[in-house]
Amino acid sequence: MEPKSMIVVLTVLLVVGTGADYVRPPPRKTLHFPWNPKSSSHPQQVHISLAGDKHMRITWITSDKSSHSFVEYGRSSKSYNFKAEGECTSYSYFLYRSGKIHHTVIGPLEDDTVYFYQCGGDGPEFQFKTPPSEFPVTFAVAGDMGQTGWTKSTIDHIEQCKYDVYMLPGDLSYADYMQRKWDTFGELVQPLASSRPWMVTQGNHEKEEIPLLKDGFISYNSRWKMPFEESGSSSNLYYSFEVAGVHVIMLGSYTDYDEYSDQYSWLKADLSKVDRERTPWLLVVFHVPWYNSNKAHQGEGDDMMATMEPLLYAAGVDAVVAGHVHAYERSKRVYNGKSDACGPIHITIGDGGNREGLAHKYLEPQPEWSVFREASFGHGELKIVNSTHAFWSWHRNDKDEPVRSDQVWITSLVGSGCLAERSRELRNIFMEP
Repeated sequence: MEPKSMIVVLTVLLVVGTGADYVRPPPRKTLHFPWNPKSSSHPQQVHISLAGDKHMRITWITSDKSSHSFVEYGRSSKSYNFKAEGECTSYSYFLYRSGKIHHTVIGPLEDDTVYFYQCGGDGPEFQFKTPPSEFPVTFAVAGDMGQTGWTKSTIDHIEQCKYDVYMLPGDLSYADYMQRKWDTFGELVQPLASSRPWMVTQGNHEKEEIPLLKDGFISYNSRWKMPFEESGSSSNLYYSFEVAGVHVIMLGSYTDYDEYSDQYSWLKADLSKVDRERTPWLLVVFHVPWYNSNKAHQGEGDDMMATMEPLLYAAGVDAVVAGHVHAYERSKRVYNGKSDACGPIHITIGDGGNREGLAHKYLEPQPEWSVFREASFGHGELKIVNSTHAFWSWHRNDKDEPVRSDQVWITSLVGSGCLAERSRELRNIFMEP
C-alpha cells in the first residue's frame, strides 16, 4: 500500500460510524422563482445527456410551438461548424400544457473537448465538455434534489468539483403533479446541466400516476430522455451507458423487475455484453436502496433485491448507488445480507436537498455491513483513478461549505479473483432463457 493510501485509510477509520457530534443546520425554504419573461423561441431548461458512443443529447424547451429542433455547435465560440436536426414532443396534464420539448443528438464528438452550442438558432451560447476516453474520470452523485435552499447549496458545491458526469438516482424536481415545478427545476439546474451530462433515473416523485386518468412518468419521460434506445432498452426507465472505462447501469425501481419482466431480461442481456477488459469498472444506480439501516423506507427494496441481487453479484458489480432515504450511508462490500468481499459496496445518497427534510432515525445497533451513516444534506464524488482503484468521498453541506466527511479507496473486483471464482456461475445465469 502506498503511503498516501495508508493516510486515507487511517482517515476513513477515524470517521467510521455516524456523525453523532455534528449539529445539523435547520431546514431551508422552497426556492422562489420570479417571473422572467423571454421570447417565445428562447431556449429554456437546457440540459445534456450522453447518447451513445461519442454523442450527446441536447434537450431544451420553448414556448413557441413553431421553433425548430436543431443545434449548431463547434469547438470555438460563435463559430459553429456543425448542425444537427432533432425531434420534439410535448404533453398535457389536465390544465397544464408543456412547451415544445426538443431533443437533438449531436456528434460524433471528440473526447475530453469543450464544445460551444446554440439551440434552435436563438438565445445564448452554451458550452459543455465531453468526458475523457481514458482514466481518470469523475462522477458527481446526489439524489432526491428538490428545489429548496439546501438544493441550491448542493448544486453550488457540485459546481465546485471537477466532475465529468453527474448521476442522479431518482427524485428530481419534487413537482408531485404540480407541473410548473418541472419548469422551475429545469431553470434551477440549467447552469450545471447544460455544461456536463446529467444521467438520471426515476424515483417515486417522478411517477405522478392517477389511475384511469394519467399514466405514470409522463412528465419525466417527456423532459428527461435518456439513452435507452442506444443501450437496447425498450423503456426510458432503465438503460446503460459507458464513459472512459466504466459501464454504468441505471435501473428502474418503479417499473416491473421480476424475472419475467422486460427490465430483468434487458439487465441480463446488458450484463452479458460487459467487457471487463474494456470497462473494468461496473456501477449500478437506482432509487430504492437494498441495504438501508435508516428507519425510513425499511424493506421497500427487498423484492427488487431478491430478484436482481444475484445477477449483480454474479456479474461482479463494484458499487451500487441509491437514493430515496434522505440521508447518507455507505456499506462494506455486501451480498445476501452480510459482508462479502466479492459483493458490491452500497451507497445511499438521497440527500440532495429535498423539501421533505432529513431522515434522522437509524436502527440500532448499527448492522455489521454498515460503515458510515449520517442524516445530512450533501453530495458524493467518485473519481475512477485507473482500472483498479477509485476514490469515493461524501461532502456534507455544512451551512454553505462542502465538508468532506467520509472517504474511502475502492479496489475494482476485476483484480480481486472474485470474477474468476464465479465464471461458471456467471455463464450459467446469463445463458438461461
